Amino acid sequence: MATIMRAALLISLLALATFVCSATRYEPNWASLDSRPLPSWYDESKLGIFIHWGVFSVPSYSSEWFWWNWKGQPTPALVEFMQENYRPDFTYADFGPMFTAEFFQAEEWAKIFQASGAKYIVFVSKHHEGYTNWPSKYSFNWNSMDVGPNRDIVGELADAIRNKTQLKFGLYHSLFEWFNPLYLQDKANNFSTQDFVFSKTMPELYEIVNKYKPEVVWSDGEWEAPDVYWNSTIFLSWLYNDSPVKDTVVTNDRWGKGTLCHHGGFLTCSDRYNPGKKQNRKFENAMTIDKYSWGYRRNAPLSNYLTMEELISTFIITVSCGGNMLMNVGPTKYGIITPIYEERLRGMGDWLKVNGEGIFSSRPWTYQNDTENSDVWYTTRNMSGQKVVYAFVLKWPTGGALTLGAPIPGSTSTVSLLGYKGYLDYKKTDPQGMVITIPTIDFMDMPCQWAWTFKLTSIAN
Repeated sequence: MATIMRAALLISLLALATFVCSATRYEPNWASLDSRPLPSWYDESKLGIFIHWGVFSVPSYSSEWFWWNWKGQPTPALVEFMQENYRPDFTYADFGPMFTAEFFQAEEWAKIFQASGAKYIVFVSKHHEGYTNWPSKYSFNWNSMDVGPNRDIVGELADAIRNKTQLKFGLYHSLFEWFNPLYLQDKANNFSTQDFVFSKTMPELYEIVNKYKPEVVWSDGEWEAPDVYWNSTIFLSWLYNDSPVKDTVVTNDRWGKGTLCHHGGFLTCSDRYNPGKKQNRKFENAMTIDKYSWGYRRNAPLSNYLTMEELISTFIITVSCGGNMLMNVGPTKYGIITPIYEERLRGMGDWLKVNGEGIFSSRPWTYQNDTENSDVWYTTRNMSGQKVVYAFVLKWPTGGALTLGAPIPGSTSTVSLLGYKGYLDYKKTDPQGMVITIPTIDFMDMPCQWAWTFKLTSIAN
């Protein structure tokens, strides 16, 4: 019996050793880090919400780059705005106590984000101004606990998202800070010194990951210094190997000069990146509902906001080409998501209730855009073992018919309209394509207000 027990123990130890040896460890170099498979939850999610909130929300004028456009590279309109509305010795730091957030209720935000149909959020923990929305040990007197709200904004939102929704919680973090003296000195030294990295940036990143466990680490502010200055690959190897979120976390591509659109978990390539064709790697279209700013602007007219038609078409094209869309809102300094933003978010959620079947967990099809109708975009997914193609029509067909050039219907193909009962008649065209008969549908019975989804089964191609 003792011999059998020793043999069993030896087998168990050998199995454990084999597991440990075979477990992937990612080295601090891009070849190794880029080989990490993207966690599946991210590709399946398709829609995330970006939230830009900080001291820049107090002046709420021009954009979240207010400080830089006032003191870094001054723009005449902004300088004039300050001269006309603030005392001569006013500094940007004076905006800090005005960032009051008295109406910020994390659970209300969480309800709105849940209603949008999004699957994850990315909240700005720190923008280029250096102000942290959490009580960072490394941001003395320039954080949300010591100046302004006197609250742990990141912590409150993380708790609300996790306790009240099914969304994933992610954090944006800026590597650099416009006017931090340590960064400016490193920059003056041609980044041969790393005082700012060792005392500020990297300690903050480790702090927010260990404390808040974000499922997305969305880096920014990378363009001036190389990744070796930031120690990015060392951080990412820890994030993938040993962090509390090592198995589920996703990262973007902004980790040092030259990394954009080349290295990282998914690619952003540029703000509002929507290439219009299938990409070889997973990408994210980080875009804004306000066409000109990520932060809230008091003076933005209605025409500066994307319409629901524009938002949904941007979303459809992004997903059709294999991307996720990260849709940005900018709250007020008081902590309110204004009605225009809330209306857009809830409108997206209403649309997804009808059309989400063709969005979530979908993949790019053989064609992204139809060959005959430029207002039609495609996705595909497996449903109960059957491959289904979804044709998203941006403009409702006229003349009682929808002509598609890309699909090849088979002998058992069916066509239906998501949100509408029954199957639709169609005719196959030669050598490829089909003409779908559009029934007369009463206005009150229309499945949705914008962009309609036709479900095609048993398509030969």
